[in-house]
Amino acid sequence: MGQLVKSMISGRTRDAVSLAAYDRLVERYRSPRHVAHAAPREIARCIRDVTFAGDKAEHVVRTLRGIEAEQHDFALDFLGSTPLPEALAWLERFPGVGRKVAASTLNASTLNRPVFIVDSHVLRIFRRLGLVRAGADAAAVSDAVTDAMPDWTGDDFLHFHVATKRLGQTLCRPDAADCPRCPLRNVCPGRLTK
Repeated sequence: MGQLVKSMISGRTRDAVSLAAYDRLVERYRSPRHVAHAAPREIARCIRDVTFAGDKAEHVVRTLRGIEAEQHDFALDFLGSTPLPEALAWLERFPGVGRKVAASTLNASTLNRPVFIVDSHVLRIFRRLGLVRAGADAAAVSDAVTDAMPDWTGDDFLHFHVATKRLGQTLCRPDAADCPRCPLRNVCPGRLTK
């Protein structure tokens, strides 16, 4: 549950900022039940430093209330044994939960499911490398990579996500790519070098 909430508030926000906001949320509310029953405007104040704090607060509250209504608690352990496509679809029904958040919840938590997390950095790299079509979305890339690596563990996918994300944050940036220093420069058709 913690990974779900943390992922929901992290979009388009620097990791350090979203982690600090999540830590404030946990310190103030102590449990998913307290967050679910708080006013969205109070949650927004608590996570105020993240982008779109008001929208994210509304989504977090509505999602937690929806989970509580269906499950009668906040345990997501059942998603550990649910077939992966069904587990992803179950999470993606909730407001503010797209493929990145669903995959993060399943992979980067104690569930440790083998599914690839695709954020904007990862998506950009896969597009530049020509591994996916220019208009491919996060779900398509997540599905393609997950399906292509049937023997990978949850940890394998998490390490691959972290390494790819780091490359996108440091060298393969959207507006200032440092192609000459990129370790993939010799195989990248999208390199920006002259």
